[in-house]
Amino acid sequence: MKRILLSISLSLLFTFSFSIAQGQIFRKIFQKNPTKKELSQEISTLQKTIDSLKLELEFSAIPIIDTVTINDSINPGGLSFFDSGDFIDPESTDSLLNMWYVQNNLTLDDGSIIDLDTAMLTSDTPDSVFIERLKAINSFIPLPYNNIVKNHIIYYTQRIPNKIDLILGLSSYYLPQFEEILDQHELPKELKIMAIIESALNPKAVSRANAKGMWQFMYRTALQYDLKIDSYIDERLDPIASGHAAAKYMKDSYRIFGDWLLAIASYNCGPGNVNKAIRRAGSREFWDVYPYLPRETRGYVPSFVAALYTLNYYKEHRITPRAIEMPAHVDTFIIKKPLHFGQISELMGISKEELSDFNPQYIREIIPGNREGNILRLPFYYTNAFIDKEKEVYNYKDSIFFNPIVYNEAKASGNSKRTSVTHRVRSGETLSHIALKYRVRVRDIQAWNGVRTIIRPGQRLTIYTSNPPSSASSSSNVKTTTSGGYVMYTIKRGDNLWDISRKFSGVSLNQIMNLNGFNKRSKIMPGKQIKIKPI
Repeated sequence: MKRILLSISLSLLFTFSFSIAQGQIFRKIFQKNPTKKELSQEISTLQKTIDSLKLELEFSAIPIIDTVTINDSINPGGLSFFDSGDFIDPESTDSLLNMWYVQNNLTLDDGSIIDLDTAMLTSDTPDSVFIERLKAINSFIPLPYNNIVKNHIIYYTQRIPNKIDLILGLSSYYLPQFEEILDQHELPKELKIMAIIESALNPKAVSRANAKGMWQFMYRTALQYDLKIDSYIDERLDPIASGHAAAKYMKDSYRIFGDWLLAIASYNCGPGNVNKAIRRAGSREFWDVYPYLPRETRGYVPSFVAALYTLNYYKEHRITPRAIEMPAHVDTFIIKKPLHFGQISELMGISKEELSDFNPQYIREIIPGNREGNILRLPFYYTNAFIDKEKEVYNYKDSIFFNPIVYNEAKASGNSKRTSVTHRVRSGETLSHIALKYRVRVRDIQAWNGVRTIIRPGQRLTIYTSNPPSSASSSSNVKTTTSGGYVMYTIKRGDNLWDISRKFSGVSLNQIMNLNGFNKRSKIMPGKQIKIKPI
C-alpha cells in the first residue's frame, strides 16, 4: 500500500512540478525574449528542483523515529502491545498513548478509524447505567462521565474483545502488587490502572522514543526517581521497582496540582504542559483545561476511567479474562555474587525465558554481584530447589557463563558511576560535537532531552556521562552551599520547585517540599535558600 501511495504521490509531484516548470518557462518567453542559453539554464534549475522534491518524497516514506516532543513526559513513545498488526494504526504519530485507546484516531479490529472526541458510539447499555456503575466503584479519584468517556468505555468493552481479555488475565497477577505499592505510598489504589494504559501490563515494553517498562519511564526521569540503570540492570523493566518510582512521580504531580485528573494527565505530558494548558484555559477544572492539553494527552483521563470501569464490569459485558499461567506466589532472594540465568536454568530446570519473565530488569541474563545484593524472583515451586543448590549454582560452569574478558569489561562499564551534567549549547555546536565531548551517543542525548537534530544556542541539554570533560560542571551544573547538615540551594528568578528538583540526581519534588515544610500553596522567592538533601 505504501509503495502504491508513493508511486501516486510521485506521479502527482511530477505532473505538478512539470506544470510549474512549463508556466515559468512560458512567463520567461512572454516577459522578455530569453536567449537559448538562458532557457537551458532555467530548465536545468527546474529539473534540479524536481529531482530534489523526488528525493524528499522518497525519504518521507521511511518511518521517522522520535516524531514527538518528549518534554517531561514519562510516556512519550510508540509501541505495539500485541503481535497482531491489526491493533495498531501504522499512520499514528509516535506516542504510546496515541497508539492505544486515547489518540483521537484509533484503529478498530475491523480496520476502520474512529475519532473518540466526536464519535457517537452506541451501546445497549443506557447512559444512566454507566453513570450508576461509575458511582458504585466508590473511587477516591473522581470518575467523570460525558460522551468522550462513554466512547472510551464502549471501545474498551465492545471494540477490542480479543485484546482486553489478555489485559484482564494479566491484571489478576500484577494489579494486587501495584495496590500494595500504592498503599505504601498512601495513594489511591485506582492509580494501578495507569499501568494498563501505559503498556497493557507488558513489563518489557519499549517505545520508539525509548521509554521502557510497564510504567514507561524515560531515561532521565528514571534516574530522577532512583531507578538503577547500568550495563546489567535496567530497573525500568522491573514492574515493582518502577511501580514505586511511578507512585513517587504521581505524589509529586498531585502536590503540584492538588487535583487527581490533572495529575494523571501530567503523567503523560509532564507538569509543564499541564501548567501551560491551565494558563491558556484560565481554569484548573480538568474539562476546561482538556482542549488545551497536547492532543495525545487528552484521551488519557477518559481512558483511565474506561479502563477502571472495564476492570470492574467486564462480566456485565460478557468478557472472559484469558487464562494466563502465573504462579500463586513468587519468592525473593538476595543475590550478592554474580549469577547467570543459564546456571539457574540448567541446575533447576527452569527456562531462561521464565527467569526473564520474573526478572526482566536483568538485560544480559546476569545478576551482578555486589555488597548490597540484587533480587532474584522465583516461582514458589522452585524455592526449595534453589535453597538446596544455592552454593552449587554459583560455581556451576562459571568459566563458561562468565567469560572473564567480556564480563570484567562490562562490569567496569556498569560500575562506573554516571553523573548528570547540564550542557549549555554554544553557537555552532551540533549534537555530534556535544556527544564527542562527553563521550556519549547522539541518540542518547536525543532521548534524554526530547530533541531531534536541531538545537539552538543557549539551549540546555542534560547529559548522563561517566566521562565529563574537565570544563563541565558537576552533577547538576548549579552552585550549592552547605548549612546545618544540608545541601542548600539559592532560588533564582524563574525557578520553580519541580525544575529545581530535576537539577539534582536522586532528589524528588516531594523530598524538597517535605524538607522545607512546603505545600502546594507555598510560594518561593528569589534569593531565598532551601534545603535540597542531607549531607
